[in-house]
Amino acid sequence: MLPATRQDGRLAGILCGRYAQFGADAGLALPYAFFTLQNSIVDHTHHSSDPAVADLRGGFTSTRFVLVEPSHPGNVGAAARALKTMGFSRLVLVSPRVPHVQSDPEAIAMASGADDVLASAHVVSTLADALSGVHWSIALTARLREYGPPQWTPRAAAGAAREQAVRGEIALVFGNERTGLSNEDVERCSALAHIPANPAYSSLNLAQAVQVLAYELRTAYLSDGEATPAMPAAAQVSAGQGEPVGARAASDEIESMYTHLESALVALEFLDPANPKKLMSRLRRLFARSGLEREEVNIVRGIAKHILLKTKAPGDDAS
Repeated sequence: MLPATRQDGRLAGILCGRYAQFGADAGLALPYAFFTLQNSIVDHTHHSSDPAVADLRGGFTSTRFVLVEPSHPGNVGAAARALKTMGFSRLVLVSPRVPHVQSDPEAIAMASGADDVLASAHVVSTLADALSGVHWSIALTARLREYGPPQWTPRAAAGAAREQAVRGEIALVFGNERTGLSNEDVERCSALAHIPANPAYSSLNLAQAVQVLAYELRTAYLSDGEATPAMPAAAQVSAGQGEPVGARAASDEIESMYTHLESALVALEFLDPANPKKLMSRLRRLFARSGLEREEVNIVRGIAKHILLKTKAPGDDAS
């Protein structure tokens, strides 16, 4: 393997020829981009052996980064590099446009030494599959949304993620380069993060957005014993500060709860399937603020089950 400086020299030549495709929308001078990335390469094995952060190693291994339908192999490789520079390694790809993107020459070139992260990327068909086993997730969105989960800055989101990562699997979800995340994908997540970029030119490359969030997460994870940035009240409630916390519900358990609850509301004729408006979106936002525990999900499902039992027609079966 080439030394880091020679790898970056090789990457510089590749990037100069492809900058328009992968980074022109970043608004960064090319020399600055290379300087910051070259000098941020960190051997996380060294840091994870530091007694001061030994208790936080789980945060780096329990955090997965999910790219939904990425279009360009180069962006996937650059995202792998962004993760490795910040000490992360878990990359999940949802229906990438290019099959077997992990072995694509452009992806490997842009990974520039993060070939191991790229090669170990897990490919799945749906976001639901990508979030299997995850109890808390945050979606990165390029625009503020009227409906959906609570919305935070990357720094506030990282502070909340630090609290959640010690309790189990968490995920950061990024959308397609052109269209971003669908409303359905956003509503599947626990919270939103929005990078407050220059409003006159807010275009960020996918891998650059991954780098920003990975950096904020690294800073939060390594701030053991230090004051973390002030989190919104909802984040503090979600993190369970000041009260005992039960086992967190996984993403698939929460989705099953929403399906069950929606069926019950339709049976009550409280929800009109032909004109649902934003009822379920608002309910998702309400529950996302609370940080649902498994027992709480079971309570809601128990209520839904009894509603369906009381409203079912003869011969029907309530699930």
